[in-house]
Amino acid sequence: MFMLVVLQVVVELATIQTTAAAEKVAVVVLVVVEVVVVVVVVVVVVVVVVAVVAVVVVVVIEVLLVVVEVVVIVDVVVEEVLVAAAAAVVVVVVVVVVVVVVIV
Repeated sequence: MFMLVVLQVVVELATIQTTAAAEKVAVVVLVVVEVVVVVVVVVVVVVVVVAVVAVVVVVVIEVLLVVVEVVVIVDVVVEEVLVAAAAAVVVVVVVVVVVVVVIV
């Protein structure tokens, strides 16, 4: 009878130790899973931030290209206006010279 009680106590202690070990393993597994989830979330956030920065850079480059195109167009228009103004001045000078020559 005494051996049966001792055996029962030994089995109970082994069960308690096994349960405690299993709980420790479960806690370690949960911590590892949580760390992996946090790392994955951080990687996803970094990828999203890099993608947003890339989109912003592309938009800024496109805006700068449009500004350069507008500056080139304005330059051409100003050049054409200056050429037209110079031609108008030449015409006015020629007309004034002709009028002065005719009058004199």
